[in-house]
Amino acid sequence: MTEGGKDTQGTDALIARLAQQARPQRPLPHPAHRAMAWALVALTFGAAMVWAIGPRPDMAERLADARFLLEQGAALATGIAAAIAALSLTIPGASPLLRLLPAVPGALWLGTLSVGCLRDWWQLGAEGLRITPDPACFVYIALIGSLPWLVLYLMLRRGVPLAPRLTIALAALAAAGLGNFALRFFHTQDAALMVLLWQVGAVALLAALAGLAGRRLLYWPTRTV
Repeated sequence: MTEGGKDTQGTDALIARLAQQARPQRPLPHPAHRAMAWALVALTFGAAMVWAIGPRPDMAERLADARFLLEQGAALATGIAAAIAALSLTIPGASPLLRLLPAVPGALWLGTLSVGCLRDWWQLGAEGLRITPDPACFVYIALIGSLPWLVLYLMLRRGVPLAPRLTIALAALAAAGLGNFALRFFHTQDAALMVLLWQVGAVALLAALAGLAGRRLLYWPTRTV
């Protein structure tokens, strides 16, 4: 028998073995549905952290401030949209538009804070743009986002790692975005430039660092047939 015939027989045998070992697989739900379930876990954990640390004393005043609500809504929407985008990247054939979802609320989030910077400068002058160190933002955002990130990571492992770096970066953006959302319910720093630099900056840094480890965290498992 020719060597080519042996190769053909080997391939046929391999296909037959794979067919025998195949098991029915249930398709993963739509990324938006999975993201909503994740958001419920993340928001519950964030609420528990706010309760444990203690809500800010001016909570009632903040909740009546349209600017605060818009910034918070944009941060929350960015986190959830990033989760949908990350989950969509692990499903072959999912709409490419899903991975672009965080761009819209993200732009709104940055836009509201940029307008806030101008408003602070108009009302307070140079004092409104004063920058002081606030490294606690990074620590709190990372802490509050830790469990949501782990849960989302485990959800991502059920899919196919088509773009591991981008997927992990989006997952970190989702977790850190919700971490920042919870942070502002107990952290009293509201100056727009400070929020933009220390809080949004922390979210972006965490997403970038996570993305660098994407190929190590999401990979195709090897298996001997």
